[in-house]
Amino acid sequence: MRFLPPKLYAKIHYEYFSGKKLDLKNPKEFNAKIEWYKVFFRPKLLNTLADKYEVRSYVKKKIGAQYLNELYAVYDNPEEMDFDGLPNKFIIKANHTNGHNLIVTNKEDLDKEKVIKTFKKWLGKNQYYRRGQEWAYKDIKPKIIIEKFLKEDDKNTLVDYKFYCFNGEPKFIDVHLDREDDHKQGCFDLDWNLLPFGKSKSYKSISSELKKPSNLEEMVVLSRKLSTQLPFVRVDFYSVNGKTIFGELTFYPSDARKKFYPEEYNKIIGDYFKLPKLNASNDVITTLEDIKY
Repeated sequence: MRFLPPKLYAKIHYEYFSGKKLDLKNPKEFNAKIEWYKVFFRPKLLNTLADKYEVRSYVKKKIGAQYLNELYAVYDNPEEMDFDGLPNKFIIKANHTNGHNLIVTNKEDLDKEKVIKTFKKWLGKNQYYRRGQEWAYKDIKPKIIIEKFLKEDDKNTLVDYKFYCFNGEPKFIDVHLDREDDHKQGCFDLDWNLLPFGKSKSYKSISSELKKPSNLEEMVVLSRKLSTQLPFVRVDFYSVNGKTIFGELTFYPSDARKKFYPEEYNKIIGDYFKLPKLNASNDVITTLEDIKY
């Protein structure tokens, strides 16, 4: 199924997860437009921005290196990993996929052979074929990156601040906390008011009493800078003791599988997403200069 032509695969994928037919000529809801994005929006820049290693150079250029998490090492081969040179706590990631991360909180407990075996397996996976033909990941060269372990002083896990940005303008923040123990989610506006919709009913809802991060305004400004010229991108940050740390850029949230609720917000949020025009032959968009509305 994953090797089907993109237009056909997108229609099957969307109907399977939404129960609705996909009209690629006139998509309305947010996830329908994400499917369109996979098929038709393919500037080569997306391969850089989706790459968890290469995106660092883009972030450095756009907003500055001070917003990047500390990088300990980069490897092409898991067997090259030098665990002895690492601190007791760190994070290991595959740069080319979603969800292939390992949080190490005590190096002494680490089964190194198992880690090497796991990352060999992960580096052999292609995100494009592994999930829903997420084009931005298709040509990324797999690598292992090892970064600093992040933790806020008063929390057990980090809070994720995910800014949904449309044409360079953040519209709302998808917030996640307690992922490890009791995953909760909620959506906030840019003034930190809890909004009347959420992302997937499988998560518990966040209370409106969640404390506003002290660096919220900075994260809003930075999300604008990182999303400029792009019809849609989700810009993720962490706030670590008031310091803003870049997470990643995402073009296909949840691979268009999880919808907003209540139902009407799938169309409301879809309206924020203005798709570029295609030419008469329905060719894909290959550069940002080709974007026309």
